[in-house]
Amino acid sequence: MREKYRKMDRVEMSIWECCELLNAVVDDSDPDLDEPQIEHLLQTAEAIRKDYPNEDWLHLTALIHDLGKVLLLPSFGGLPQWAVVGDTFPLGCAFDESIVHPEFFKENPDYNNPLYNTKNGVYSEGCGLENVLMSWGHDDYMYLVAKENKSTLPNAGLFIVRYHSFYPLHKNGAYTHLMNDEDRENLKWLEIFNKYDLYSKSKVRIDVEKVKPYYESLSKKYFPEKLKW
Repeated sequence: MREKYRKMDRVEMSIWECCELLNAVVDDSDPDLDEPQIEHLLQTAEAIRKDYPNEDWLHLTALIHDLGKVLLLPSFGGLPQWAVVGDTFPLGCAFDESIVHPEFFKENPDYNNPLYNTKNGVYSEGCGLENVLMSWGHDDYMYLVAKENKSTLPNAGLFIVRYHSFYPLHKNGAYTHLMNDEDRENLKWLEIFNKYDLYSKSKVRIDVEKVKPYYESLSKKYFPEKLKW
């Protein structure tokens, strides 16, 4: 999947155009959100902006964190929900019990493979999450988009984009033995972000046109005007 999507040969569009495209997406795994995705992005971003007014990179990170869900759309391959949303988790080491529906891993050949079913598996302790292969999903796709388009977002922002669905880590404390010092610093920001990602979803509507110029200016600060996707 990474080889296929790393080519960035599908379309060229701005961050905001992608936000609008995301309006066609409904995430079946989200239990408390029946509004279009752009509402959730803006609710999260505006809540963080209110509490952390000087961290503009964090406002933009909140806006873009779920843009990878365009993978659900036919023009991006129309991937099934299970391959795009839901928990992400490391491959190549034991599946932790805190991953959602762990019972289904028993049917995964890796489950009984002695190379992959130990605590460290193919990794060494403290190797850094950068060196750990994660299950594919919208997190990693948007991270690839940011990297391939040479985003200047700080590492903490890219970390949030890449690991915000890695709930076994930031909700249950699993897999911390694979982290390095930089991961631990970045995790502090992810934990801050996650409070807003989970709890800012409300029925309060955001005036999209009012906030649009602010987020467009941030997009131009940290990304090219048009990105390859």
